[in-house]
Parts: sequence; structure tokens; C-alpha cells
Amino acid sequence: MINMTIPKKTRAYIPQNLEIKWDTISPILDELLTRQISSVTELEHWLKDKSELEAALEEDFAWRYIRMTCDTANEELVASFQYFATEIEPKISPIGNLLNKKLVDSAHIDELDQDKYFVYIRAIRKALEIYREENVELFTKIQLTAQKYQAASGAMSVVINDQEYTLVQASNFIKDVSRTVRQNAWELIQQRRLADKDDLNIIFDELVALRHQVALNAGFENYRDYMFQAMGRFDYGVKDCYDFHEAIEKEIVPILKEQAEKRAEAMGLEVLKPWDTDVDISGKAALKPFRNGEELIDKSIAAFDAIDPKLGQMLATMKVNNLFDVESRKGKAPGGYNYPLAETGAPFIFMNSAGSMRDLTTMVHEGGHAVHTFLTANLELNDFKHCPSEVAELASMSMELISMDQWHIYFDNEADLIRAKKEQLIDVLKTLPWVAVIDQFQHWIYTNPSHNAADREEAFKQIYSTFAAGFANWDGLDQEFGNLWQKQLHVFELPFYYIEYGIAQLGAIAIWKNYKENPEKALQQYLDALALGYTKPMNEIYETAGIKFDFSSSYINELASFVKDELDKLG
Repeated sequence: MINMTIPKKTRAYIPQNLEIKWDTISPILDELLTRQISSVTELEHWLKDKSELEAALEEDFAWRYIRMTCDTANEELVASFQYFATEIEPKISPIGNLLNKKLVDSAHIDELDQDKYFVYIRAIRKALEIYREENVELFTKIQLTAQKYQAASGAMSVVINDQEYTLVQASNFIKDVSRTVRQNAWELIQQRRLADKDDLNIIFDELVALRHQVALNAGFENYRDYMFQAMGRFDYGVKDCYDFHEAIEKEIVPILKEQAEKRAEAMGLEVLKPWDTDVDISGKAALKPFRNGEELIDKSIAAFDAIDPKLGQMLATMKVNNLFDVESRKGKAPGGYNYPLAETGAPFIFMNSAGSMRDLTTMVHEGGHAVHTFLTANLELNDFKHCPSEVAELASMSMELISMDQWHIYFDNEADLIRAKKEQLIDVLKTLPWVAVIDQFQHWIYTNPSHNAADREEAFKQIYSTFAAGFANWDGLDQEFGNLWQKQLHVFELPFYYIEYGIAQLGAIAIWKNYKENPEKALQQYLDALALGYTKPMNEIYETAGIKFDFSSSYINELASFVKDELDKLG
């Protein structure tokens, strides 16, 4: 029997059982700063030592974050997270900048293998360019302020039929065949969100002000322009994003408008209301691909194993090592994520499962990220594993589609399997307008930093109306409509991390198209691309995956037509 316990890696530089606190890591940082480097060999050795410390620090922070999001009401766990954010990170940041300077100022930097280190050094130079010591304290404030959103969201619940549900659990009622049940659940969820609307607006106003000051300190006119540099967007710019939004409006919105009209006709409704958009139009009860969190994990391991036994082994290893927390409960932070454990080389999957079809796609999505984590675990430097989001999300969104060939593992009934695939493909298309909404909304927020909450709400409604409001009728629901954006945690916690989902969604469709034509070849290209981490420019990673790095209108049209044809084949 294979031993699936993840062994603790032997450290070559830092102490094996280093306790992460400032007093213990400060001398190590000082040694890195003052070490004499007399050759390119010594420079590479120094990079590996620096990387080993960074991996240990990242993993320590990862566990603090994971434990805090699993139980946002636990004051001890919150304090542990806040300790790192306030007592360690702000002290490391300026020294990290000095270490970056030491690298680029080294007499031996040009002797490094440029093919191997080009992407890494490019990112280091950009980090040095925008670093400002006065921003260190602001980043700490931003992190602590954003954590308030998690705590507020984790505390939200509603009572339906005398039983308390988290908002994720309650959202299952919005798929009920009874329109009265759906409407009641939808209204209760919105009322609960609106109860915290003003408090969350205050939190967000603080975040906008802090982020704008970061941009000004770094010499930028606004936070949007700062973030394009900070995120290393070397391959596209602001205009490309707006062109992408326009292409989505032109190519995707009409398809979804047509789908909405078919839905209304099938349901015998003159207009669709927001609580009518997720129920199955067949009149059948919502899909139930699993009974509980453990079954979701086990079925996902089986599905990944059927794609390739190596992939199933990865998820099975995670289960043995307790690297899942999947079920929704009160006090748990919203959303889902795959958090790489930088030193261990394995990931942790966090999500809020409530027994829905959406949970299946979340699991295979995060499972794609997990595969990526395992494939990059042994790259030479920790920074080689830090992929741009356009690559990270390619890993996850492609797996949503590749895994569909194995979804019979979740569904015994052929009719349910077909329903699930249709729901997934419609969701693939629906992702794109929402991406455009959230991305364009953030462009507006940070290029209009002096706006107030009312301005923000109005801007959101206008942007949303361009891309998605036509799919459902919002008459009489003005407050709920204007507050929709608050459910998107990325806006609070991960500003500008959203257009990547759209870019990666196109890439995922292209990979799936290749997979349908030649599964073995396409899967290998996909895995080869992920194994590169971030050692190659983004366009080369996409090329390795057998696809183009492209989000032009013509490419969107080509891929959307392919998805529409696949939908038609399902009947």
C-alpha cells in the first residue's frame, strides 16, 4: 500500500523546527542581507536559501489564514492571524525590498541563466520600482480591514421553516420548483445582506481610501494603474480589458439573452425575476450530486482518478492529510479557495458546500488548483510557483470542463447527468458577463476614489445593466439590485483579481475543445503547462497548453459558438 503521509521536507538552511516569530527570523534575514556573494554559484545558493525562508514564512501565514477563515468567530485564531499581519509582515517587507536590491545589484546577476530566471528577475525589478516604505503600514491596515468583511459575512444566516441556515445553505431553496419557496428564500437572503449593507459600505470606503493612498505614495494617479503594475500585467493593459468587456457584451450577452427567453417560455412566465434564474426549467428538483462533504471528496477523488490515476492520488493524499474543509457552517468565512502550502508542497481546499451542483463545480475547480500546486511543488525557487492569476485560473477552470467526462460518478441517472452538463456549460457562458461587470466596476471605483456609497451603487447598477440585468426583471427591487456587488468577496479582499477568470475561461474552453478531439494529448499539454509554474512568460505557458493567449472578439465568438454547439448536442 502506498504511504500517502506527506513527509516534512528537510531544510538545508533554516532550522528544522524554526518558530516563526520576529526574534527568530530576524537573524536569518540579517545573514541573507550581509552575506558576501563572490560568484554566480554563490548567488544561486543564496537564492535557494532565501527561497527556503520565504516558503516557511508563507506556509506559517497560510495556516494562520486557513484556521481563521475556518472559524472567524474564534478570537484566538483571529489574533494569531493578526499577529503575523501586524508584527511580522510589516517588519519583513522593508528587508524583503533590500534583499531584492541585493539581487539586482549583484555583479553576477547577468551570469544567471536568463532562460531560467528572466520571468523571476522581471518581477523583482517591477517590485523594486513600485515599493514604498510608507505603504508597509497601509498594507497591514488593508489586510486587517478586509478581515472584517470575512467576519461579517461568516456571521450571516437566515431562518427558513424554523431552521437556521448559512446564506450558502439557504441558496439551495432558490432552486426549489415552488416559485413561492424560491422567492421567500431569495428575499430572506437579500434582507440579511441589506442588514449589513451600511457597515460593509463603511469598511469598503476605508479600503478604497487606504488603497488610493498606496497608489499616490507609489507615484500613480490611481490604484487601478498601480495594481496593473503590482500584479505584473506585462501581457495586456487597461484598454485590452475594456475591449474584452465590449467583446463579451457583443458575443456572449446575446446568447444568454436568448437562453433567458427560452427559460421564461419553458416556465410559462412573462418575465423572469431574480429567483427564477437558477431553478431547473424541466420542473425537476435541484440536482444533488452528493449527500455530504465526505462523499463530495470521495467522488471527486474517483473522478480525478478516472481522468488520470496520478490526479486521483493527489486528492487522496490531501484527504489522508486532512487538507479539506468543505462544508458550510455558521462562523466560516465565505467563498472557496485552494491555499498552497509552500513548504509542504501540498494544498488546502476550503469551500462552503451545501449539497448543490455549484459545490461540485467548486470542488473540481479547486481541485484543478490543487493539481497545479502538486505539479509545481518541486520547482527550484518558491517564487517560481507564484503564477499569475491568468495561469492559476486556467488550471482550475479547465478542470471544471475536463472532469465532465467523469461526472457519471456523481450522477447515477443519465437524465441528471445531462442536466448537470447543460447547467455547467450555461454557467461557463454566464461567468463572462459577471467577470466584465466586476472588473469594470473596479475600474470605476478606483479611478473615482472620492465617490460615496450612493455613487458606487449607481455606478454598479449602470454597469450591471449593460451586461446582465436584461436576463431578469428587477422592478421593485432597487435596493437589492444596487447591493448585489457586496456578495463578491474579491471586491473587498482581492481588488482587480477578476478579469483573470474571464481570460482563463476562454483558455479553459480551448483546452476542453482540444480534449474532446484528443484527450490524451490535450491532458498532457495541460499538465505540462501547469508544471512550468511561472518560469516562462504567460503566452508561452498558454502555448505549452496547446492554446492561444487571446481574448479578442473573434476568438470569443469562436469559443462561444463551440460551447453553444455542445449545448445543442445535449438537447
